[in-house]
Amino acid sequence: MGGVAIASPATRATTDGPIASATRASAPTCRPTLVRPHARGKFVFAGDAKLYVRGVTYGAFSPDPNGREYHNPDVIERDFAHMAANGINTVRIPHTMPPRSLLDAAGRHGLRVMVGLSAEQYLGFLIDRKKSVSEIEAVVRAKVRECAGHPALLCYALGNEIPAPMARWLGRRRIERYLERL
Repeated sequence: MGGVAIASPATRATTDGPIASATRASAPTCRPTLVRPHARGKFVFAGDAKLYVRGVTYGAFSPDPNGREYHNPDVIERDFAHMAANGINTVRIPHTMPPRSLLDAAGRHGLRVMVGLSAEQYLGFLIDRKKSVSEIEAVVRAKVRECAGHPALLCYALGNEIPAPMARWLGRRRIERYLERL
């Protein structure tokens, strides 16, 4: 498999270079301790140090026959080792709930995880009335419980990339109320 792409397409670098060869081990030799982050004003801190997020999105990948997107622990360990070796400190998991084993691997490499709850996917139910907000809330709460309390968890992304036509159709205030309730 190829290396992990680091940075934007304009400044793309991969971990297949000389730095990567030194990080081929499947697990780090030291296991960093992550301090639970907290908000202070408009900034995020880990202990007394301001946390500067240097992150990448990890996924979406082809699922295995059981529908699991993050199913190869060796690949995850390798990818996270490459990321940490190249200055990444945060991984965003979009569209699917990561297994706790992925969170454990992130923690072993000193990475924090942003978990996408994909609440934007349920906005159509507000129009069709197929599900009530309380039913959607129950789904989102169940997702939160899957990762709650894990030391590698940085945050949850609640409503990522809400489509503009949906926001115009429902109106800004209705979208805000929906997200605030969740």
